[in-house]
Amino acid sequence: MTHNTPLSPRPRPLHALADGRRRLMTAAQLRAHGVSAAETDEQCRPGGPWQRLLPNVVLLHPGPPTSEERLHAVLLYAGRDRAPGTPAGAGAGRAASVPVQPGAAQAPVPAYGEAVITGLAALALHGFAAAPPLPSLDVIDVLVPRLRRLRTTGCARIVRTAALPTAVEVTGVPVAPVARALADAVAEPADPGTVRELLREAVRDGHCEPAAVVRELNRARLLSRPHVVDAVDSLVAEGRALAEQRLYRMVREHALPEPVWNVDLRLPGGPHLGGVDAFWPEQAVAVELDTRAHREQEDDDAARAEHARRREHLERLGITVVRLAPRGLRACPEQQAAVVRTALTAAGDREPAAYVVVLPR
Repeated sequence: MTHNTPLSPRPRPLHALADGRRRLMTAAQLRAHGVSAAETDEQCRPGGPWQRLLPNVVLLHPGPPTSEERLHAVLLYAGRDRAPGTPAGAGAGRAASVPVQPGAAQAPVPAYGEAVITGLAALALHGFAAAPPLPSLDVIDVLVPRLRRLRTTGCARIVRTAALPTAVEVTGVPVAPVARALADAVAEPADPGTVRELLREAVRDGHCEPAAVVRELNRARLLSRPHVVDAVDSLVAEGRALAEQRLYRMVREHALPEPVWNVDLRLPGGPHLGGVDAFWPEQAVAVELDTRAHREQEDDDAARAEHARRREHLERLGITVVRLAPRGLRACPEQQAAVVRTALTAAGDREPAAYVVVLPR
């Protein structure tokens, strides 16, 4: 060895590990820093400076963990362990950055592999007022692939799934989308009033549409539970009322002609043609809100077929039917208004529609 030969780096002193911003490490990460298993055991002895928060996850201080530390500990436990600097594997465990509450601090999501926070903890991170605050949660639900060999322990409750959802990043934590987090929260025994309020808040505050929630509940086979069925009925009613309010606002804010609202259409002396949410008699243009959220796929298919038959019948009579989705009314009302305005403008180029009777619904 010459004087120019670099020496092997010395392990960092144990106290230096706990002085940094990162106060949690896995056993593998500690070994990568030169800390042996025996040294880790010694530091985690009763009354020692470190503590084992979960299997193979060490908290580098003796006091109670913060909510943030518990979240990251659960992710370290459930994620595929790797040495520092090793890139995460491709797949659903990656998080997509999305806007969160104003003023919330954001940081890059660490490489946790295939682990995503879900359930009540995820809803709390999404900002749900009806969700318990993170410090009050005894356990934190974490999604992992079905074939992972992990067990629920300590503050980590393992939730297995055939396919991980694409996570969203909230304050540096990979979190399940709202609809999936709701389904996982409802899967655990809960107060019916809390379930109802969580579902209502999801729709009322614009986190997601009722149909997305119902799809996740149906996928999880939760729609047979009486308190979930009652909550879903309230959810659908809430979603419909909000969609109607957005439709009224769209018509008025974008200076569309005032329609007649919520009417039934009939042929004179003939059959009922169905109800529509808005109708312009002079232009023969009708708007229907697509607020369906059916519980079973078979019912959904039958409802689609029935809607298609009714729409075709109305259009054979010369009535243009515009279907608007609640999501579009919320996210881009100007585009939806342009679609309706185009239909109204094109009325002069069509053959006159059949005469129909308009009745209050």
